[in-house]
Amino acid sequence: MKFSGMILLLLGGSRVANAFTTKPRTLNIAQTAVRQLSATVESDVTKGEAEVTNIPDMEEIVSLCKRRGIIFPSSEIYNGFAGFFDYGPLGAELKKNIKDQWWKTFVTQREDVVGLDSSIIHNPTTWKSSGHLDGFSDPMVDCKETKLRFRADQLFYSPVILKESGEKIGYICVHEGNDDDMVKEAEAQTKVLLKEKDLKPASVEAYSFKELVGATEEEMAEIPSPASGKPTLTMPRDFNLMFETRVGAAVDSDNIAYLRPETAQGIFINFKNVLGTSRQKIPFGIAQIGKAFRNEITPRNFIFRSREFEQMEVEYFIEGGDDVWPVQQQKWIDDSKNFLLSIGLREDLMGWDVHEGDGLAHYARACTDITFRFPFGEQELMGIAARGNYDLTQHSEGSGKSLEYFDEQTKEKYLPHVIEPSLGVDRLALAIICSAYAEDEVGGEKRNFLKFDPKIAPIKAVVLPLLKNKEALVGVARELFERLQKRYNVMWDASGAIGRRYRRADEVGVPFCITVDFETIEDDAGVTIRDRDTTEQVRVPLDEVIPYLSKRIDGFDE
Repeated sequence: MKFSGMILLLLGGSRVANAFTTKPRTLNIAQTAVRQLSATVESDVTKGEAEVTNIPDMEEIVSLCKRRGIIFPSSEIYNGFAGFFDYGPLGAELKKNIKDQWWKTFVTQREDVVGLDSSIIHNPTTWKSSGHLDGFSDPMVDCKETKLRFRADQLFYSPVILKESGEKIGYICVHEGNDDDMVKEAEAQTKVLLKEKDLKPASVEAYSFKELVGATEEEMAEIPSPASGKPTLTMPRDFNLMFETRVGAAVDSDNIAYLRPETAQGIFINFKNVLGTSRQKIPFGIAQIGKAFRNEITPRNFIFRSREFEQMEVEYFIEGGDDVWPVQQQKWIDDSKNFLLSIGLREDLMGWDVHEGDGLAHYARACTDITFRFPFGEQELMGIAARGNYDLTQHSEGSGKSLEYFDEQTKEKYLPHVIEPSLGVDRLALAIICSAYAEDEVGGEKRNFLKFDPKIAPIKAVVLPLLKNKEALVGVARELFERLQKRYNVMWDASGAIGRRYRRADEVGVPFCITVDFETIEDDAGVTIRDRDTTEQVRVPLDEVIPYLSKRIDGFDE
């Protein structure tokens, strides 16, 4: 895998393989993440051929989302609130369509999965049993000078060693990011370091980036804070991510509760309720879409890592046994991949990350992440984990209630194991926007547009009367528009030149532009329907417009 002409050594618990060209495979490699990137202070980093092209800049994505009403910073009139976002008119539709398609794929169209909508606040003992109270934390460091706080596993440090003499002159410390950004930040800090040491600009050896969580006390005494530029960071310590709240009128330790940090536990504590009312038998799944909250130390990268987010999860209950879970996990990996492709994710930006060793949760048998190449680097999009029977065991012991399943055929009782495909709605929305962002030329002019799959496009079609001051045109167009409204979210646009209206629709990802012109009313020739991606137009009779759209949006004929 090429990374802009730089060498990336992943000595962590897993390795990312680009695209879906091979099945996930286990690699025997060490557990400490080290990135060795060649860099020279005097000149720019040599850039090789990019492996994946047409990845939009993050600034372009954020600007587009704000400008077109997809996503806004929360509480913007009060200067915002870090880690929280509001979905605008188009974003609310996009998010709803994503959730609807997921529910349709994994619940409605399956006989072995049922739905659930559990409360956001559970009995606090839930989180004691699940391990969240004691172990749901991230490593944190503070800058003693600026009082800023950082996640230690998102900071990387490296010694700065002069190439000519081999002398170590100090350390640099950079934020996690794509390789280019990390090296640029390291080079900038190296220049400052050389100046402080009264040294002339010189070549340095390759940066060996290591996670700050692995730094020794001696190293921490020399590693500069990204905020102050001085060695003012505390040693890493754990920070619990759960939001605390109070239930009831009293303010004391007895009424402390927590906003759920994940939706999964609501499924596990309802396992017996669902089993007793749905007539399901193992193997079967319980699906849930819902809000979760994590008090992230440093929310970052737009909606990728925020403090309030939405999850789509299935807990798929299966028999125990090493001959069962690998087969079931692979089925969910395949189904998840097919779903993501079906709603428009670019396959060339997708990859695998197979966890093993220290990269696995202590209770997990296996976990495979589907990754996505975001503008800020390759990151986890969703995970498919074989969780064993840890959760049901913990809640059975914590509650004193049996959560065993009785197999009527074998007459045996056992605690089922579980496969968990977990996907964040917000991360998926960002990946879809990045996949859909496109540029081309139409009539010699540059065109920026969103190439949403019609199934998840916020607006399915726009109806355009050729002229807004011709009553006959407007009347037919309004009648068609109102018929389409009963089925789809459609837009009306009668203002401006027809080409300008096409561009407006393209930029917000409308897949079909329907024009009512004089041939429609004088020759009964139907309407023209323009395809967003190809810009080709076809004539369709008025009474065939809905069947035409249904085939292309819903995937079936009327």
